Order: sequence, then C-alpha cells, then structure tokens
Amino acid sequence: MGKINYSIVDVFSQGKYTGNQLAVFKNAGNISDDEMQQIAKEINFSETTFILSDKEKASGYDVRIFTPNEEVPFAGHPTLGTAYIIQSEVLTEPSDKLILNFKGGQIPVSFDNQELLWMKQNKPTFGRILDANKVSDVLSIDKEYIDDRFPIQEVSTGLPVIVVPLTSLEAVKKVSVNKEKYFELIEDTDAKAIMVFSPEAYNSENDLNVRDFADYYGVPEDAATGSANGCLASYLVKYRYFEKSEINIRVEQGYEIKRPSLLFLKASEDNGEIIVYVGGKVEKIAQGEWFL
Repeated sequence: MGKINYSIVDVFSQGKYTGNQLAVFKNAGNISDDEMQQIAKEINFSETTFILSDKEKASGYDVRIFTPNEEVPFAGHPTLGTAYIIQSEVLTEPSDKLILNFKGGQIPVSFDNQELLWMKQNKPTFGRILDANKVSDVLSIDKEYIDDRFPIQEVSTGLPVIVVPLTSLEAVKKVSVNKEKYFELIEDTDAKAIMVFSPEAYNSENDLNVRDFADYYGVPEDAATGSANGCLASYLVKYRYFEKSEINIRVEQGYEIKRPSLLFLKASEDNGEIIVYVGGKVEKIAQGEWFL
C-alpha cells in the first residue's frame, strides 16, 4: 500500500479554526484523476489541492484543485494555502514569490512582512447581466433588498461567479438559497456560484460583508472564497462602488456558518485594464500520511 503526505491549513484565517479549510497533497503526480476526486470527496472540504511534483519547473509548480464534486480550473483560497505549504514544507530556502500553474492559467503569489500572502488574479471578464426578480427568488429575499444602482452580473478572474449587490447586512442575513430555483438559474449561466455582498459588516473595521453559495460544486456556502472576491474587487472598481478607480479594502465572510474569515482586496483600473490582488493569512492545522 502506498502513501502520500498531506497538510491541512485554514486560509483567510483570523486564528486557528477560522477561515476556509484546505487539504494540500504533496508530490501527487502519480495519483489518478479518479483517485484525486475520491480523496477530495472523502475530505469534503470546499477544495483539496494536489501539488504534482515537489520539484519546481521553470514555469512554477503544477497544481490541481478539486471540490467534492469536480475539478475546477482556479480557486482563491487553494492558491494561497498551497503556496504557503510550498513555502514552508517544499522549498529548501524561503522565497518571497512563487508561481502556481493551474488549468485556468498561471497565478503569482507573493509574501509580505505582515504575514499576508497575495495572489495576482487573471484579468477580469464581465459577462451577462441577470434579472433582479429571478435572482431575488433564488435568494428568497424581497427584490427591494437588491441594490438597483448596480447590476447583478457574471464576473470572472478564472472561475466565474454571479455578483449580487445587496443594500444591508440585514439583507445578507435573510438570504436562503432556494435550491430548485438556483439550479434552474445556473442552467443558462457560465457562473455556477452566487456571491452577495453588503456595505455593512459585523466588524466595523471591515468594509464589506459577503456570502458565497455554490451547491453546484458541492459547497452550499463557502467560508472564504478568494476567486469570487477577486471577481468582486473587479466589479467594485468597474462600477465605482466606492466612487473611485482604486480600492484597498477588508472583506469579511463566513460569519453565518461560524467560520469567520478575513480577505484583503486591492484593485485598480488603468487605461481600461483592471488589476486585482487578493490577500489573506494562512494557519497550519495538521499534517499526516494518506494511504493510497
């Protein structure tokens, strides 16, 4: 019987047992696609990553990401959590910058002196605008809770999400996804997850509160969603949500599911191009051997 080493980390954490859980498997190039999927299902975190080799290629480290239901081309908290494990367990000498190669493209990750990891996300794309009546039905809230100054829109920096602006923290708390209507809605969308956000937060130090729903991927509600927050950062800049072309903000997530998380978003628009960075802290929780 073979075995492989893995670690568990909390990403976008505010200390142990906060943030989003991630399992990272090292030197996993010999594991089949089916077995990777079975492992991810067994662990049942929102995502599990597999570093294909402990030896860095000229282009960086090849990494695959699996939800309990399927492989995804990119995801945010797996990027930071995997980079943290490479930095702390794979490299013989620390580096302030790494490149991870996903199916969705290359993502550079940097480390700052505040113990934050930052990923530069792909150039955003903005897709279709959705009807507020349909979306409010999916979310089981009154249409008046949707901020009609801004569109409900599909946005992607590697993994698309439907961004929904709400008016208040009260509105965010009231959201309860109607699964039947949710699956009807995403039949016709590229994005399969929905992120709602509010200008009010539980913690006064934070600028926004968000929730992310992704039953399609086997994740009814995510504790911290780096990819979707990158999409949100792009959206905030494009539509001048804070009335400026540059943001540097703190976003809280996961409070409703008792996994409080903190994400840092930096984005700016220059000559029509939006540049997005998403950052957060990582806390190592455990490590062990997995029997194959």
